[in-house]
Amino acid sequence: MSTGSKLEDLQARRAVIEQGGGAEKIKKQNESGKLTARKRLELLFDAGSFVEIGAFVEHRCSNFDMPNTKAPGEGVVTGYGTVDGRLVYAYSQDFTVIGGSLGEMHAKKITNVMDMAMKMGAPIIGMNDSGGARIQEGLDALAGFGEIFIRNTRASGVVPQVSVIMGPCAGGAVYSPAITDFVFMVENTSQMFITGPSVIKAVTGEDVTSNELGGAGVHSSKSGVAHFACANDEECIAKVRKLLSYLPANNLADAPVEESGDDLNRLSAKLTDIIPDNPNKAYDMKEVIAELVDTGSFFEVHPDFAKNIIVGFGRMNGKTVGIVANQPKVSAGSLDVDSSDKAARFVRFCDSFNIPLVTLTDVPGYLPGVEQELGGIIRHGAKLLFAYSEATVPKVNVILRKAYGGAYIAMSSKHLGADAVFAWPTAEIAVMGPEGAANIIFRKDIAAAADPVAERAAKIEEYRQQFANPYEAAKRGYIDDVIEPDSTRPRIIAALEMLAGKRESLPAKKHGNIPL
Repeated sequence: MSTGSKLEDLQARRAVIEQGGGAEKIKKQNESGKLTARKRLELLFDAGSFVEIGAFVEHRCSNFDMPNTKAPGEGVVTGYGTVDGRLVYAYSQDFTVIGGSLGEMHAKKITNVMDMAMKMGAPIIGMNDSGGARIQEGLDALAGFGEIFIRNTRASGVVPQVSVIMGPCAGGAVYSPAITDFVFMVENTSQMFITGPSVIKAVTGEDVTSNELGGAGVHSSKSGVAHFACANDEECIAKVRKLLSYLPANNLADAPVEESGDDLNRLSAKLTDIIPDNPNKAYDMKEVIAELVDTGSFFEVHPDFAKNIIVGFGRMNGKTVGIVANQPKVSAGSLDVDSSDKAARFVRFCDSFNIPLVTLTDVPGYLPGVEQELGGIIRHGAKLLFAYSEATVPKVNVILRKAYGGAYIAMSSKHLGADAVFAWPTAEIAVMGPEGAANIIFRKDIAAAADPVAERAAKIEEYRQQFANPYEAAKRGYIDDVIEPDSTRPRIIAALEMLAGKRESLPAKKHGNIPL
């Protein structure tokens, strides 16, 4: 065969692979609201930068009808390229090829790019669109899942891992995304569950649809499995690209700096009056965040889950920070099972990748109730304490209003190793709220008074004036400074600049035992 013929043969083979399951199945994929595996990669990477690896890999299964079954690309497209000029590895499962099912060689293609990402210190993006394990390959398919899981675990805290669910993801396949750092889902076209509706119907008798059981809305708002729910594939991939812009390539690298033109010394008059005079009245913490970060730079993570706490990335003076903030608009900003989990996981991610933490505190306590206690609020609340205590990145905390009891300690207090703690004059730092404290401390005085109601009101105000303020904590060095609200942004940036060279190490150990 001549060189020309060999080139034609190569091009013909490549054309077959690039067609995946063929025109009919591609059409069906598009009609269902989903892009093809290759189109998704095209949108993820900078134009023309994607380099495919393992295109000619084939399965070697000899059972059932597999010897006669062609699987172009083995049902997954793998490779690397650049996102905003930075190296990124990715794999994209191809549902048009045997339903994107995972077999031995399919898994090898995925683990190959995962290994390369680890060696090169670059993020790994997994686009999941698969019917699950390739049953014809039996244990070889299960072994493939295990090989992926162990790499997910070893890569955790070394390189950022992002899972993008763009179709079905069921059974054992769900555990790879669950181990990764961030999970994106697409509304109406993606589902995640261990056992599907038909199995649940057979075992428990419960009727449930795929979306009700494992759709993007469910996982982004109720289970917390997904961090982001997106309207379609295009929006989803755009958000993945945006997320990557905040993250370092690996745990030894710095996050990219993006100059915004926003004055680092900018004052914010809006913050002077944002705290209501009535301590029981809510305000929107997102408005505070918007005033503090570089204009328009806040990127919220887990926006629909545990809304009583806000987490996300922002930039301050062009540099990435992780923000954790109580949200007074939801459950008064109290901590509960879900918000503790949400914040603890985010804090640990930031610490893994050397992203400084900025905490905005307005917390009345842990959410009371039988459901919370039986749900394990003690264990879950301890996760947040553990995460902040373990974190060695720069930690700056601003107490805006309430900071009561154990919740005050949990929200990046000085006692858990915060490097700089500021308070607004409106801060109320105490063991408990004035109402509860007065009932206990002045119980006898109130009972003996001619007008118990008036006496109680007077004692509440007495306690508030004496203890529910930032100055008692400042006297003891638990607060570094009481600051004017309008100067919060420059004070945080100055603290972060001062802490840029922070070096802190924990006692030598294999790893801690977080109360999972």
